Amino acid sequence: MLELTMATLSGADAGATAGMTMAEVPSEPGAVLRVGRDGAVCRLVPPQDWLFVSRTHLEFRCGADGVWTVTWLRGSQPDPASEVRVHTGGSATPLAYGGAAPLPRGGSGEIVVQDRSGPRSVNVGFYHEG
Repeated sequence: MLELTMATLSGADAGATAGMTMAEVPSEPGAVLRVGRDGAVCRLVPPQDWLFVSRTHLEFRCGADGVWTVTWLRGSQPDPASEVRVHTGGSATPLAYGGAAPLPRGGSGEIVVQDRSGPRSVNVGFYHEG
């Protein structure tokens, strides 16, 4: 099971939460959960006017071995309007535009999509059962 919690943070006060949503997905090979502005294909959706988040920005996918990966999907622009970092085990690792990273089994962390032009972010916390 993969549990996700998305918080949208905005404003000069970095702690001002604009909204929070949750989703769970069974760890079955081929299971997918997407994060982005397109509510037709994404289960976790930030505010529509947050254009630093693509229509389909992040994809969480369960592999044949039950391990989840997160992929920063390439959008329609050649250069992204955001930065993505994966926080696990007390460290933060940048995720390349179009890149993917495995999520630790039995672990938790956070994927942060940070607006390059202002103090807004989409924080997706995760817990991946082992």
